[in-house]
Amino acid sequence: MTTQYYTASSLDGFVATEDDGLDWLFPLGDVREAGYPAFIAQVGAIAMGASTYEWMLRHSDKVVEDSGSPWPFSQPTWVFTHRDLPRIDAADLHFVQGSVKDVHTTMLEVAEAKNIWIAGGGELAAQFHDAGLLDEAIIQIGSVTLGQGKPLFPRRVTNPPWRLLSVRQIGSGLAELHYALPRPGDARR
Repeated sequence: MTTQYYTASSLDGFVATEDDGLDWLFPLGDVREAGYPAFIAQVGAIAMGASTYEWMLRHSDKVVEDSGSPWPFSQPTWVFTHRDLPRIDAADLHFVQGSVKDVHTTMLEVAEAKNIWIAGGGELAAQFHDAGLLDEAIIQIGSVTLGQGKPLFPRRVTNPPWRLLSVRQIGSGLAELHYALPRPGDARR
C-alpha cells in the first residue's frame, strides 16, 4: 500500500495553465498507453484538490466522453476544499478540509490494502509530502512548455532527493518518471 502522486506536467513544471486548463495535455498521448488502467486498478482511495474537482465539473462532457460516466472513479474520493461544491450523483465523495494527516488515516482504512492516489494538484501533493505521507511520484512529462501555470510541486525538495525507479517513453509526446520519495531517516529509500 503506497500513497502516490500520479500526474502529468509540462516540460517547465506545470500541471495546468493559470486558469486550470489541460487542453495542452490531451494531444500528447492516450491514457491507456500510459498504463493508467493498471494504475487505477491498484487504487483504493483518491485525494483530490478543489481545482481538480471543479475542472471535472466544468468538463463533464469530456469526462463522460472518455469514461462513459459523469464520475470516472469507483473509488471513494476525498475532495480537499474550503468551499461548498456541487456533488456528482452516484460518486462516493467526501468533502474535507484541514490536516491531510487526519484524512490520510481514514483513507488508509477505506482503501483496504490498495494504494492511495493524490490526483491533484501540486499543492495538495506537497501537503502530503510535508506530512511525511507521500511514498511515490509518477509524473508524465509532456513535450510542451506553458511558461506559467499551476506548479507540479510547489516546494523545494533537495535533501534527501527523490530516487528514480524507472523511466518510460509513452508515444512521441510523453516520458513517465517514477520516483520513490525518501523520508528522513529511511535508509531503504
